[in-house]
Amino acid sequence: MAGEAFFVGWGQIVRGREQLALGVFMEALAYYAGLQEEGRIESFEPILLAPHGGDLAGFIIVRGEQSSLDSVRASADFLRLMARTGAIVDNLGVASAYTGEALGELMAVFGQISEGLPQAQ
Repeated sequence: MAGEAFFVGWGQIVRGREQLALGVFMEALAYYAGLQEEGRIESFEPILLAPHGGDLAGFIIVRGEQSSLDSVRASADFLRLMARTGAIVDNLGVASAYTGEALGELMAVFGQISEGLPQAQ
């Protein structure tokens, strides 16, 4: 199925660790580029958000086949990168994400389940 992804989101950089944060961000981009070159992921897209008063400062969407994404998330290299990242930013999180066909299938399941639930009047 096309549309499997995972989301890596983070909050503000821990004050005093800005230079380290820049280095780890560049390391992360090189890591994901290497995964893409090896064919372990289809693509990745880093996003930085303008200040907006919320907890989310940026994120990366990583796309690929579910089994490959699961393998990446379970790898020692990914876990090490997340540990390094967690030491320099607040509110680090990783979550499965759904786009394209995967989103359509997930919404179809939601639709089926919601048919059997009482609706608010």
